[in-house]
Amino acid sequence: MIRKLIKPDLNEAKKIYKKDTKKKIPPPYRTHAESYYYVKQMNNRTSLIIEMIDDTSITGTIEWYDERCLKIKKEDGSNIILFKHFIKFIHKASG
Repeated sequence: MIRKLIKPDLNEAKKIYKKDTKKKIPPPYRTHAESYYYVKQMNNRTSLIIEMIDDTSITGTIEWYDERCLKIKKEDGSNIILFKHFIKFIHKASG
């Protein structure tokens, strides 16, 4: 006895499984969350600890920022400009 392979018609299968829902729009490339965070910390003059990729840390407040760097006023009163790509993470100083 020879078995016959039954294959469904591909176009018919597409009609059955086709969803009528529209595709979701991807989120915007820029959400401005980073800018919102920096402005909030600048306005509140929040003391932050900035951890660098070489495991050093800097404590201070954000004076200004742009798309590539931050200007930090350190606790001793001096200023430093940090490039963002050297920053590992930023968190609030406790206390």
